Formats: sequence, structure tokens, C-alpha cells
Amino acid sequence: MKTDEGFWDLVEAAWAPLGVEVNQARRELTHRTPAPDEDFYGKPPFVVVEAALKEFLSNLGSLSEGLSSDELTDLDRVVEAKLHDIDRADIQAVTDGSDDGFLYARGFIVAMGRDFYTAVAEDPKKAVLDAECERMCYFFAHLHHERYGTFPDTGSGISRESCSNPAGWPR
Repeated sequence: MKTDEGFWDLVEAAWAPLGVEVNQARRELTHRTPAPDEDFYGKPPFVVVEAALKEFLSNLGSLSEGLSSDELTDLDRVVEAKLHDIDRADIQAVTDGSDDGFLYARGFIVAMGRDFYTAVAEDPKKAVLDAECERMCYFFAHLHHERYGTFPDTGSGISRESCSNPAGWPR
């Protein structure tokens, strides 16, 4: 489970049982051509996805039940890296939010899956204003803590916190 591929496969497996409408809404958000000042918050397809996030996270937890301490740490490391990589001023300009709000917005981007994540990384206008998934930011760290009594040390030397990626915040 150390690879990005394993992480993204797990995310897709957690979305899959949520049905055609939810997964179609994810595709619509991913493949749309954003208009200037477009606001999807509170409108379809965002509403469909937002309503499904709790069940998605529940599915993700169930799919992770048999994972070892090392596997949960590996998954937390992947999430940490994904959040760090999209910790960029151009993405924050679209998602808005304070430091915590921007972290949670990046959590939403990661939770949506590889296609949405890649789309936003390539074209920040694909991000959704005010869309958040706070639990995704430390999901596997919290699972590790619940199951093993400690938070994992990723050993990465990077931070998932907002404004910590020097490449994303030019001076």
C-alpha cells in the first residue's frame, strides 16, 4: 500500500458503492470547464458529492480495517504528500479560506480522487470554492491512533499545513 497507486485505488473503492449519481457528480466536477467566478457551492453536482462525503469516509474506514500500523503510516504519508503538493497560492486563490480552511479544501481535493486531484493540480480553476473535507487531512493518522494508540511518524520532513510548501508560495 506504499504507492500512490494503492492509495488512489483505495479512494476509488470507497467511492464506488455510493452509486451512479454520486460518481457522475464527481466526474462532472472534474471534467467541467470552469467559468470565471463560477460557484458550485450549494448547487449540483457539488451538493451530491458533499452529501456523500460522510459515507465515503465510512467506506474508507471499513476498507482500512485490516491494515497494519505500517500500512496506515504509509497511507498517511501519501495523504501528507498530496496535501503538501497542492499547497499552492494559485489553488488557495480559488478555494479561499484561512490556513485551516485551505487545509480542509485540499482535503476535499484529495478525497475526490486522483482524477479531480490531477485536474486541480493542472488547472486550479477546477477547484470548488468553500468545498472542505477536514477529516481526510488526518484520516489515516486518526485511524492509526484509534487502533494502535499512537499517531504515525511519517518521517517525511514535509508538512501538510497550509503555506508550508515553499514551491507553492513564491515570495
